[in-house]
Amino acid sequence: MGASKTDLFTKQQNDIANMAKALAHPARIAILQYLVKKNACVCGDIVEELGLAQATTSQHLKELKNAGIIQGDIDGVSVCYCINPKVWKQYHDLFQSFFKDVTLSGKCC
Repeated sequence: MGASKTDLFTKQQNDIANMAKALAHPARIAILQYLVKKNACVCGDIVEELGLAQATTSQHLKELKNAGIIQGDIDGVSVCYCINPKVWKQYHDLFQSFFKDVTLSGKCC
C-alpha cells in the first residue's frame, strides 16, 4: 500500500499490518520459534535449523531485525540473535487485542 493511503487507517491498524508483514513468511515464523525455544542468543545454528541457504536466512533475519522483533549482537565474525522482549510483548498485546473472541449468530451468509 502506498504511503499516502496509510493515513486512512488508525495507528493500531497500521501497526498490526506492519507486524503481520514482518511475520508473513514461514521461514521467519520458524526462526522466531527456534529463538523462543532456545531462549538465548543464537549465532550460527539458525541456518542449520532452517535448512535454507545462508543468504536466504540472512535476508529473513534482516527483515525480523528491521521490524525490531529480534536483536543482533556481533560476536567475532558472526552475529548472535535473540528475541527483543519489549517488541515481542508489543506484538503479543496488539495481536491479542485484534483476535478477540467472536460469537456468531449461527448463520453468516
